[in-house]
Amino acid sequence: MNIFEALRESHERQRTYAKALIRTSGDTPERVAAYKQLKSELQAHETAEERHFYIPLMEFDNGVDLSRHAIAEHHEMDEMMEELDGTEMSSPAWLVTAKKLSEKVHHHLEEEEQKFFQMAGKLLDDKQKESLAGAYLKEYKAQLV
Repeated sequence: MNIFEALRESHERQRTYAKALIRTSGDTPERVAAYKQLKSELQAHETAEERHFYIPLMEFDNGVDLSRHAIAEHHEMDEMMEELDGTEMSSPAWLVTAKKLSEKVHHHLEEEEQKFFQMAGKLLDDKQKESLAGAYLKEYKAQLV
């Protein structure tokens, strides 16, 4: 498995969880579970991806701006989750923020898969792609709550 395949597996989970979250309503067990699942997946993925994909890409001049942009988007998602944590789930504002988070997740994943992966594919050799996948998966599993 290479780093792109490993990341795509988490991306698919994130898409599924984000879609499920915005279909929930009120302060219900379904919403609590859906949010917990998405938040856990995003946090584990972000940490492992930054350490074992974006930081290694920063070693290349062409990878610096791309990595900074992606990490900034991770930070935006973290801020939205903090906002959700501080808002009553039954509040209409909660769903508004959850929808923004879902849109940001989908935008970020599409950008990674359509732009970032292509550039990274040119910068990393096959051995690096495989070793980064192993390091990413180990970190991801350790981070998953």
